[in-house]
Amino acid sequence: MTKPRLFSGMQPSADSLQIGNYIGALMQWRGMQDDYDAFFTVVDLHAITVPQDPAQLREKTRRTAAQYIAAGVEPSRSTLYVQSQVPAHAELAWILSTITGFGEAGRMTQFKDKSQRYGADQASVGLFTYPVLMAADILLFQAEAVPVGDDQKQHVELTRNLAERFNSRFGETFVVPTPVIQGETARIYDLQDPTSKMSKSAESQAGVLYLLDDINATAKKVMRAVTDSEGVVRYDRAEKPGVSNLLTIYAALTGREISSIEDEYAGRGYGDFKKGLRDVIVAEFEPVRARALELLEDPAELDRVLSANAERASEAAEQTLATVYERVGLLRRG
Repeated sequence: MTKPRLFSGMQPSADSLQIGNYIGALMQWRGMQDDYDAFFTVVDLHAITVPQDPAQLREKTRRTAAQYIAAGVEPSRSTLYVQSQVPAHAELAWILSTITGFGEAGRMTQFKDKSQRYGADQASVGLFTYPVLMAADILLFQAEAVPVGDDQKQHVELTRNLAERFNSRFGETFVVPTPVIQGETARIYDLQDPTSKMSKSAESQAGVLYLLDDINATAKKVMRAVTDSEGVVRYDRAEKPGVSNLLTIYAALTGREISSIEDEYAGRGYGDFKKGLRDVIVAEFEPVRARALELLEDPAELDRVLSANAERASEAAEQTLATVYERVGLLRRG
């Protein structure tokens, strides 16, 4: 039986992914490979919607791909490639942009947030059309499932609208995808500011756990994580955001229920609890970090693997693109 298609990706926006990316995306992707014909990409075309240093972008792209593989996204079981190595992404994005309303694109909250943060004069047309490229990413592979966080749900809704609009105007062409929204375990907060989502752009890096950080540095960050004065290990997101965040991480990495962890540390205080969590994180991160660094020691081999996967992705993408060109009325080169 043919497996349903799945598509997802992340930007190469930092030298290292952080634990929120690992729990919210990579662990989920790893577990979905057997049930789906999965396409995972490093979305470098999306990354250039804001200024990038070219040499750093290439390095970050390799590092992100290496971390995908190290975390268990296997190029032999999934199609793992770099977005810019499949030109059909940009080609389909242009066609979809011609059926996207200006107001429709302008209502996307991520564009509004970023243009307000950086100023309208600094916001590029590429940033404005970012959601259309994301729609092309998904529709190109006829993906039925799209694992995303809450912040990307609006973009998947636009993708669904564009798929339905195209199908209505030109005939059934695209599968209308379904977002697979990550649950509470995917929402990881800053260890020093547990009311803010963990992010590489945080003012202080003291609360961000990076996959490729030195393990001792990671352990110290865990032990210094903000808690509260109560001294009781229990989940209460409103009253105890710091402890609740640590419990969420502990449960996500071990597959245990939060109540089970609360019972284990009843009466033991935060010191013991943090040591236990530290050991869990170190045990999870150490082999991933070692494997990623090993892959990065041979960039030529990593590039070869990514190139081979891009060929596989292109074959699937070109099938969709050929149908789209035919439906729209474009004259393809013979």
